[in-house]
Amino acid sequence: MKPYDLVLTRQGVRFAGRRFPACIGRGGITSAKREGDGATPAGVHGIIGLLYRPDRIARSKLPHWARPIGPNDLWSDDPRDPDYNLMVRAPHSFGHERLRRADPQYDVVLLTDWNWPQAEKGCGSAIFLHQWRGRGRPTAGCVAFCRDHLIWIARRLRPASKLIITA
Repeated sequence: MKPYDLVLTRQGVRFAGRRFPACIGRGGITSAKREGDGATPAGVHGIIGLLYRPDRIARSKLPHWARPIGPNDLWSDDPRDPDYNLMVRAPHSFGHERLRRADPQYDVVLLTDWNWPQAEKGCGSAIFLHQWRGRGRPTAGCVAFCRDHLIWIARRLRPASKLIITA
């Protein structure tokens, strides 16, 4: 582990010498992740991207490698889809999740390499680091933080930073 890895512990996520409260999936932590189980997958996950809502977050608050979320951006979560666990665009005939949500959960999204880029069908789609719905409120499998902490973390990530989750 390096100081710029995010390490999930019972006390929250340790990163860059600080500890941040975080929420995980309603299904707890698992080493046998399946689509729809609500669990957060154990393992070492790379951080592969950063998305943001340009109508809600100033570009200057984020690192240069952040990409804006457009109105037609989606994430495929349908194991039948040839583009399963990839960002796709509307219209899209397979099951998906809108990235441009009415609520603020995906105003800032760090993408991990969980089951990516060659997704194994049914082993779970996107594990994001995103804004929580409230302290202690579980996610569908992602790791969530309060907005200020998520932005603080995003600004300090290194290219080799990992998300480390142990069962």
